[in-house]
Amino acid sequence: MPEIRSKNGSMNRDVWHLAAPIILSNVSVPLLGAVDTAVVGHLPGPQYIGAVAIGALIFSFIYWGFGFLRMGTTGFCAQALGAKDNDEVRSVLARAILAAIGLSLLVLVLQWPIKELAFGLLDASGQVEELAREYYQIRIWSAPAALVNYALVGWFIGIRNTRAALVMQLVMNGLNIFLDLWFVMGLDLGVAGVAWATLISEVVAIGVGLILARRNLLKIGGHWVKSHILNSDRLAQMLAVNRDIFIRTLCLQAAFALFTAQGAKMGDAVLAANAILLNFQSIMAYALDGFAHAVEALAGGFLGAKDRNGFRQAVKTSSLWALVFAVIFSLAYAIFGGQLVDLMTNLEDIRALARDYMPWMILTPLLSVWSFQLDGIFIGATRTADMRNAMLFSLAIYGLALALLVPTLGNHGLWAAFAVLMIARAVTLGLYYPDLEKSVEPQS
Repeated sequence: MPEIRSKNGSMNRDVWHLAAPIILSNVSVPLLGAVDTAVVGHLPGPQYIGAVAIGALIFSFIYWGFGFLRMGTTGFCAQALGAKDNDEVRSVLARAILAAIGLSLLVLVLQWPIKELAFGLLDASGQVEELAREYYQIRIWSAPAALVNYALVGWFIGIRNTRAALVMQLVMNGLNIFLDLWFVMGLDLGVAGVAWATLISEVVAIGVGLILARRNLLKIGGHWVKSHILNSDRLAQMLAVNRDIFIRTLCLQAAFALFTAQGAKMGDAVLAANAILLNFQSIMAYALDGFAHAVEALAGGFLGAKDRNGFRQAVKTSSLWALVFAVIFSLAYAIFGGQLVDLMTNLEDIRALARDYMPWMILTPLLSVWSFQLDGIFIGATRTADMRNAMLFSLAIYGLALALLVPTLGNHGLWAAFAVLMIARAVTLGLYYPDLEKSVEPQS
C-alpha cells in the first residue's frame, strides 16, 4: 500500500508521482480530439468538422454524465486506502464496475430517444446533422466499454497507481489515432471512420485495464466479500455521491452544449472555428487535471488517515504546480496560437476566424485552473453535495452572461460568457472550502 506522507519534499514527489502519468494520459485525450478534427478538417467543407464536433458533444454529454463512475470511485478508494481497509478497496472497484455495466445497458436500451432528443436540441445544418447521426449510430455501441473505462481509471487513481491509468489510456488513444488516420485518410470512410476508430479502441482498452487491475489486486491483498460489496450503507453512500456528481456533471455538460448550440446558430464556419479552439481548451484542461487528480488521491488519503496537516500540504503543493502549468499554457497559446490553428485545418476562412478568438484561449488557463483544483479536492473528500450546489449556481450565472453578452458581442460574447463560467465555478466552490478543511480531523 502506498505510504501516506506529509513532509514538504515528499509532498512534491508525491504530487509529481501521481500527476505526471495523468498529465501524459490526459493530454492524449484532447490530442485524439485534435486528430479527429484535423483528419476531417482536410475533407472538402466545414460540415465534416461540425459533424464530428456535434457527435463528440453528444457522447461527452452521455458518457461524462456518468463521470461519477470515475470521480466517486477515486474518492471512496483513496479514503479506504488511507484507512488501510484492503477489503473496501476491492469492494469499491466491484461496485463501480457493476454500476458501469448496468448503466451502459440502460444507455443502449434508450439509444433512440437519446438520439432524437439530442439532435432536437442542437440546431445544426442539414448536412452536419446527417453526418453526425451516422457517427452516433456507430459510436453508441461503445457504451459498456466507455463506462467500465471510467470505473477502472478512477480506481487506479484512487490506489495511487496512475501509471496503470496511463498505460490504459495510451493504448486506447494511441490505437484510436492510428485507426483515425487509416479509416479516414486511408480507407476514405469519413465521419463513420472516426466513430469506428473510437469504438474499437475503447473495447481494446478495457481488456488492457482488466489485466492491470488483476495485477494490482494481487499486490493489494484483501478479500472479495459479497456482503461487504453489497453492504446497504455503502451502496446508499455511493448512490448519494454519484447522484450529486451526476447533477454537477450534467450542469457542466449543459454549459458546453449551450456554447456549441450558440456557435452553431452563427453558422458552420463559426461552429468549426469554435470546435478548433475548444480542442485547445481541452488540451489545457486535461493537462491541468493531472494535478487535480493528484490532489483527489492525496486529499482523500489524508482524510481517511485523519491528517489535516497533510491535507493542507497536498492542496497547497498541487495547486502551486497547477498554476505554473496554467501560466505555461497561456504563454504557449500567445506565442504559437496561429501555428496551432493552421495545423488543425487548411480552410482559410476557418483559420482566420479561429485567430480572431485566440485571445480567449490565452486567458482561459489562468481562469480555469482554480475550478479544476477545487473539483479535485472536493472529489477526494467526497463532498459532492457542495460540488452540486456550486455548479448549479455557476450554470445560472453562465446563462445570464449568455443572455447579456451574445446578442451584443456575438461570438466574442460567447467566449466572454465562457470565461464568466470558469470564474463562477471557482468562486462558488471556493466558498465551501474553509468548512471542508475544518472537517478533516487533525492527526493525533
